[in-house]
Amino acid sequence: MNRQGRADAVDQEMAVRLLPEEALTALGSWWVRNEQTYPDGTPGAHAVVFAPARWAPITPWPAGLAPTSHAGDARVSRAEVTGMVADGLRREAFREALIATYVWGKGKSGTPGGSGPSTLGRILAAENLDAVLAASVTALCERGAVDAYAVLHKAVPGFGPSFFTKFLYFVGQALPTAPDPRPLILDRVLSLRLRALAAALGRETGVDPEGTVAAWVWAEWDWTPHRYDVYLSFMHAAARQIAGTQAWPSGATPDLLECALFGGAWRATG
Repeated sequence: MNRQGRADAVDQEMAVRLLPEEALTALGSWWVRNEQTYPDGTPGAHAVVFAPARWAPITPWPAGLAPTSHAGDARVSRAEVTGMVADGLRREAFREALIATYVWGKGKSGTPGGSGPSTLGRILAAENLDAVLAASVTALCERGAVDAYAVLHKAVPGFGPSFFTKFLYFVGQALPTAPDPRPLILDRVLSLRLRALAAALGRETGVDPEGTVAAWVWAEWDWTPHRYDVYLSFMHAAARQIAGTQAWPSGATPDLLECALFGGAWRATG
């Protein structure tokens, strides 16, 4: 069996088994700790801290974000970003929508030496940005998340999947008529969670005893549209799986699972 065949075999095993019992238990414990934060079964209240003044060179600045003249830190939640994106889409202000999602995604951490604003500035300077963002929104509405991902994949230098899936996620939240499965964020943290699970299954089944195939398909960046398709299929199925237990809200949205896994509710031993 070649490497792709082994990868497909592990993907199929993950699709059948979904989350193991220890994951369901850990996620149930996470829900007990976070039920008061997310009482509606969505991660809309999930907020990040950012420093508005660091983003002063970035325009057009969304009105829903604290102004860049604001001293100190500010907070913005997923629900607030969704509102900004919905407003931007109504006006076809795709850049504003992108900026809101990018600032939320960067937050205050992980941006040494201005890397967040400087990288976003380079993305905004791309000549094809407006056309690519518009095409991705159209693709999401008409054909779904994977096609929208394919539109954005490698289309704009510096705008990689960790951030353009945030854009797609919030567009999907703002446009409830978008086809299922709805977009979810896929970044390095989520990829590492899935890599560990894939490695554990590959080792158990003997298909990938060293975990090299898991490391290949669940790399830390630049996932293919096919990998995003696999990711969405797994996450939506796993969300249905855990929603069927007594430990998770029955009406929870799949992004609540994404939020919990991102936050470290459970890590497979890969």
